Amino acid sequence: MRKATAAAVAATSVLGAGAAAVAVGRYAGDVALKPSPEHPLPGDSRLTVHSFTDDLITLTRGFASLRPGVYGLTGAGCHAVIGPVVHGSPHAPDTVVRRLTRVTHGTLRPGARMRMTPQVHIGNPRDALGVECADIDIPGELGPLPAWFLPGVRDTWVITAHGLGTTREHPMVVMPFLHGHRLPVLDIAYRNDLGAPATTDGINHLGDAEWRDLDAAIRYAVRYGARDVVLHGWSTGATMALRAATHSALRDRISGLVLDSPVLDRHATVRALASARRVPRALLPLVVRAAEGITGLPVHRPADAVDPATLTVPTLLFHGPDDTLAPWAASRSFAARRPDLITLQTVPHAPHAAMWNAGPTRYEEALRRFLTPLM
Repeated sequence: MRKATAAAVAATSVLGAGAAAVAVGRYAGDVALKPSPEHPLPGDSRLTVHSFTDDLITLTRGFASLRPGVYGLTGAGCHAVIGPVVHGSPHAPDTVVRRLTRVTHGTLRPGARMRMTPQVHIGNPRDALGVECADIDIPGELGPLPAWFLPGVRDTWVITAHGLGTTREHPMVVMPFLHGHRLPVLDIAYRNDLGAPATTDGINHLGDAEWRDLDAAIRYAVRYGARDVVLHGWSTGATMALRAATHSALRDRISGLVLDSPVLDRHATVRALASARRVPRALLPLVVRAAEGITGLPVHRPADAVDPATLTVPTLLFHGPDDTLAPWAASRSFAARRPDLITLQTVPHAPHAAMWNAGPTRYEEALRRFLTPLM
């Protein structure tokens, strides 16, 4: 009897531990799928502001602060825009000096802990860029979707969709370029964004559900005069664009896709998101299974995210090997399967969704060559 009781207790303990692990996995999966601008993404290092002048800023030395290009710097109630590394300026060995372009919000202070972000601008296009825009609501599946509309004279519209950990302010990095080429731009907020309808689960479905809000934006554009549209998406916004291009009832109106850091390997992305939220490594397999259960997505079969064989429009894909959230290998494989339609622009030294930031001039030149035949 004692042996049987001991065996039963041991079995119950094992089952209890297993159930607890599953519950923790579900919780962690839910947390991982709720990224926001306030939550860290992989590679989101905190940097200390050591000092600054009117045009220079000294930051903690590290992989992030040494990246080339233009970034937002955010934290401690402050947002600033920083430019390239400045060589030749005196500084301590454990620091790096970058160009300080402007402080757009709050007060920059020595000792502040901040992080670099691809979201350079804050506010709206009118205030941040001096570009005329209208605040509109797009009728969506779950309710009105806030959007900015920048008018242009062409009948090809560009519809932009931000990705993980950013807001509709992120696409403002390309708006001066698009506006300069007289293209109308529709920049949308979608489900679970601030001001947009919330879902009952409140989680990000990695583009699988969100694409229907992009589809609503296509319908809006066509209704108000667009002959055709180009979809420009970052991260899961790029995955939304791929979904729309293959699933939308108006996909014949889509003339091109611009994909920046697309999430094509959901398995790797869920693991990376969970790791960034400090989920223990031992629980990561449970998190991936939990994410599949929560979202209904087959994350264990990454190729199911999008099938390049179904594409019918020219596609410009920006990605690079330093992305730790959406693996570059998936984009290379994706592009290699459709060389007739997909042009891959490799961008080194750029974190997730920061391909423009790493080299704005190169990015916009590639964009110009791609868009010119579609205008």
